Amino acid sequence: MDTDASTDADASAGAHTSTHADASPAVGAGRLERVNPPHLAPPTGFSHGVRAASGSMVFLAGQTALDGAGRIVGEGIAEQFERALGNLLDVAAASGAGPGDLAKLTVFAVDVADYRRHAREIGRVWKRLVGGDYPAMAVIGATRLWDEAALVEIEGIAVVH
Repeated sequence: MDTDASTDADASAGAHTSTHADASPAVGAGRLERVNPPHLAPPTGFSHGVRAASGSMVFLAGQTALDGAGRIVGEGIAEQFERALGNLLDVAAASGAGPGDLAKLTVFAVDVADYRRHAREIGRVWKRLVGGDYPAMAVIGATRLWDEAALVEIEGIAVVH
C-alpha cells in the first residue's frame, strides 16, 4: 500500500495522521492517531503505533531489528530482539507510554528453539530495557517474517495513563 494513499484514506475517514513523535492528540470521539517516530524506518502499508481516542490505549505494530534506513541489524536472535524491543519502546514513548505501560506483547520468532536457547540473554536485554515487570506475553513460531533477514518481531499494546 502506498503511504500517501494510506494517509489520504486516513484523512478522508476523519482520523488524525501523524509522522512525528510529538504528534498532536486525536480530537473527537472515535478518532485514532497514527504514531510514526521519524528516526524509525518509514512505515509502508502500516503505522508503527496507533493511539486510541483519549490516548488510553496504544496499539504497537510489529517491530523487527530494522535500523532507521530500513536494514535489519544484528546477527543473532538476542541482538535482533534488543533492536526490535528498542524500536517498539521508541514507538511507545512517542505515544506517551513507558516500558511499565506495556500491557500485552506478542513475539514472533522464526526459530522458537533458538529463542529458547538464548532466553537468558534475551531476559537480560528485557531487564535492561524494561525492568522486572512483564506484560501478558506470547512467543509464536513463524515460518518467516516480512523482512526475510528478521529472526524476531515484537508487537504490543500499551496503556497510557
